[in-house]
Amino acid sequence: MDKQKNTAVETAILAGGCFWCTEAVFQRLEGVISVESGYTGGHIKNPAYREICSGRTGHAEAIRIQFDPTKIKYPDLLEIFFATHDPTTLNRQGNDVGTQYRSEIFYTTDAQKEQAEAYISLLVKEKVFTSQIVTTVSEAEIFYKAEEDHQNYYDENRMQPYCQFIIDPKVKKLRTHFADKLNPVKS
Repeated sequence: MDKQKNTAVETAILAGGCFWCTEAVFQRLEGVISVESGYTGGHIKNPAYREICSGRTGHAEAIRIQFDPTKIKYPDLLEIFFATHDPTTLNRQGNDVGTQYRSEIFYTTDAQKEQAEAYISLLVKEKVFTSQIVTTVSEAEIFYKAEEDHQNYYDENRMQPYCQFIIDPKVKKLRTHFADKLNPVKS
């Protein structure tokens, strides 16, 4: 008789530009249970996408990841996060410009804070990027789930030009450099 293993689910919140992009990357990882696109780090309650796009709410487009730490570790998520967006451009990812597209890690535990800060220090020490890393590390705040049409966007809209030109290369990079971390069903 097999015993069910009780595993604690952990939460990670990452902002690395357009949430359609980051969602598409992290949905494909083994050990990731769910990914939700949403907004966090701002000063108004219950923001809507149209308000976020103004850049005046202070929120970042972000994803909330529920993951099984026995299958994928938080440092693995950080490695993939830094490999699939540009952490050296302030308030910008490609043509997406504004504070809502900033690079930020919202830690949910003290251990995550320590790991994120240590990982950034390692990237700086190893000179992985030629420009200064502008990613900030902040305590997680209220996360507001984005509207339903922003959930699972890439998988439901792959023929859209944004998906083909912006998201496809990120997913391809994930498949090339992190094949060992992919969920075979979702990759």
